[in-house]
Amino acid sequence: MFRLSVCLVSLVLAPASVLSDAVPSEEAAEGLFQDQPYSPYANRSFPERPLWGDTHLHTGLSLDAGAFGNTLLPDEAWRFAKGEQVISSTGQPVRLSRPLDWMVLTDHTDLMGFAPDLQAGKPGVLSDPKGLEWYEGYKAGGEEAGKTAFDIITNFSQMTLPEVLLESYSPGADAFAFTWEHIVLAAERHNDPGEFTAFIGFEWTSVPKGFNLHRNVMLRDGPIRALQMVPPVTQPPYGDTDPKSLYAWLEEYQEKTGGRAVAFAHNGNLSNGWMFPTEDTYHGGKVDEDYVAARAKWEPHYEVTQIKGDGEAHPFLSPDDEFADYENWDVGNLDITELKTDDMLAGEYAREALKRGLMLEEKFGVNPYKFGMGGATDSHTSLATAEEDNFFGKSVSVEPSASRIKHPFIACR
Repeated sequence: MFRLSVCLVSLVLAPASVLSDAVPSEEAAEGLFQDQPYSPYANRSFPERPLWGDTHLHTGLSLDAGAFGNTLLPDEAWRFAKGEQVISSTGQPVRLSRPLDWMVLTDHTDLMGFAPDLQAGKPGVLSDPKGLEWYEGYKAGGEEAGKTAFDIITNFSQMTLPEVLLESYSPGADAFAFTWEHIVLAAERHNDPGEFTAFIGFEWTSVPKGFNLHRNVMLRDGPIRALQMVPPVTQPPYGDTDPKSLYAWLEEYQEKTGGRAVAFAHNGNLSNGWMFPTEDTYHGGKVDEDYVAARAKWEPHYEVTQIKGDGEAHPFLSPDDEFADYENWDVGNLDITELKTDDMLAGEYAREALKRGLMLEEKFGVNPYKFGMGGATDSHTSLATAEEDNFFGKSVSVEPSASRIKHPFIACR
């Protein structure tokens, strides 16, 4: 008994270095346990904490959002995403049920800076007859403001914007550069490592003749790199609607800055068959080795669902799936200048794209449509709201009100 007590006292008083020798190393324990451990949490290699965010949000800096009456700028959008209460453009208090963990703010690149100047009635806007017409429609409010916004979108889609306004709000113009600086620095102010990640981004809004070929771009960098270049645009002569021009910009960005960038498409359901080509591209190109390699490199993600319709499946393509008709928006292209036909659908939906990608991989050795999928809001209110009991709509014109159910955005659904 005495000898046992001495042994116990010795162990208690032994230095930690001696006790640590009693802990088996991984090498010593190797082979002692089965390949499938008893503990279900051992040997996990995947992330265990989901982080919630939004990859697609517009503020009043975007051409269409501002025309619809959004007066909230990036600072308000970031504050709201981080859980603060803000006042919406229609004067209503709004707050998320819980803060987001991260967000990408994706204002449109074309005509950066135009929307706030339209709202303010700046002389550069009013000096153009079309600019004056749009300003008067915007100030009239109500139905006239809605018509004005749709007219701006149609002129943008059909590439008939006034030349003087294009020149004043495109790369090379002060308003464009200042707006990009505003976007970048706002993201930097609200980035809080370990708590909230504010990604710098933009939406490259390719919509030739109303066919939606939009891509969102997410920069994985801070202002030092992001401000070395301004984003690309799509309106000629300052830009190009061909995705190859975006790929060239992304390549130049990474080579020049040492930064990293990624792009992702959305709303193929409004492309009238051009989002996932297998032979010819909309711009007269070919789906060849260069095309599949570039798309695989720069577009590893697809925004499969958002306010402008679900893009995963369609009843025509998946007739045995009872859920394939969920929130389809299949009337036509973005501005409904060309109606939809069944032969277009295979080039628009994600499930079919996955099959097309495997087919192209057999042909070229690279799968251009091997992508992850995500959902986003594409809200144009500066408010990343998606919950049913806290939904502030696609645009300011359909923020909560007794009459919003009658708005064309809602009625056409």
